[in-house]
Amino acid sequence: MLHFAKRIPATTVATGFLTHAECAAHEMGAWHPECPARLAAIQDQLIVSGLMPFLEHIDAPAASLEAVMRAHSPRYVELLRVRAPQRGYLQLDPDTAMCPSTWQAALRAAGAVVEATNRVLDGRLANAFCAVRPPGHHARPAAAMGFCLLNNVAIGALHALEARGLERVAIVDFDVHHGNGTEEIFSDDERVLMASFFQHPFYPYSGTENPAKNMVNVPLPAGTDGSKVRAVVDEIWLPRLQEFAPQMIFVSAGFDAHREDDLGQMALVEADYAYMTRRLMELAGGHCDGHLVASLEGGYNLSALGRSVVAHLRTLARL
Repeated sequence: MLHFAKRIPATTVATGFLTHAECAAHEMGAWHPECPARLAAIQDQLIVSGLMPFLEHIDAPAASLEAVMRAHSPRYVELLRVRAPQRGYLQLDPDTAMCPSTWQAALRAAGAVVEATNRVLDGRLANAFCAVRPPGHHARPAAAMGFCLLNNVAIGALHALEARGLERVAIVDFDVHHGNGTEEIFSDDERVLMASFFQHPFYPYSGTENPAKNMVNVPLPAGTDGSKVRAVVDEIWLPRLQEFAPQMIFVSAGFDAHREDDLGQMALVEADYAYMTRRLMELAGGHCDGHLVASLEGGYNLSALGRSVVAHLRTLARL
């Protein structure tokens, strides 16, 4: 991992950038779109943009099993730990596999969100982005799904609620795919309000049938562009989020709704991600001292992913 001399003044509380080399060691085959090159593409764009030196770089610790089992069943967690292959791959679902490095990568990904949560709540970071993989929002309480093993954002949100004593947290998911695992974990949990949009009908073909009252689900057709998504944010998400008054905001930051991403058919661009981020920061500033933690979900066109993460991070860092 590259390190750079920071230009952050000693008195400034910075935006955190949490990642770990073990997150790049996880792989599911050379053909798979959820690949280690995703993290390299983000690093490359941060360097090219000149943004890298303005972030607080943090190596993500591994999550504790206690933290993981707030979101996942002990039996499932033990299955992942014990069955991790010594060589080759273990297929968990048609899209998701483990290699020998996967378990540690998954613990680092979840641990990044927990560590970011602690540092933001303690005032050591203004906010944070976790550049981690495997992603998490399809991971169900007792099953892997859709490239995801552990639900990183759910683990972080439950840490905030149950270990740090918060009473209300919001989860915002702007991935092109519905975060079905996160919804399953928090359905009818009055401590959590989850707001999302997603392409529909589309994998995982969920989120539209009788969602719980604490779910603000907005299915959108293929081809939806940024103007329509911005209207969803302003006219549907924000009124509900303002009413809920969260004490912290977690973002499942998927960038596969970008118009250049072949795994979805929506039409967002970098400026749309910056807009959503800015509006969420305004919400966080009004209700929870700016407390916001984002974690990488989708985004599979490497160039579009890197550029979109830069737009997201530049907005978080107020640059």
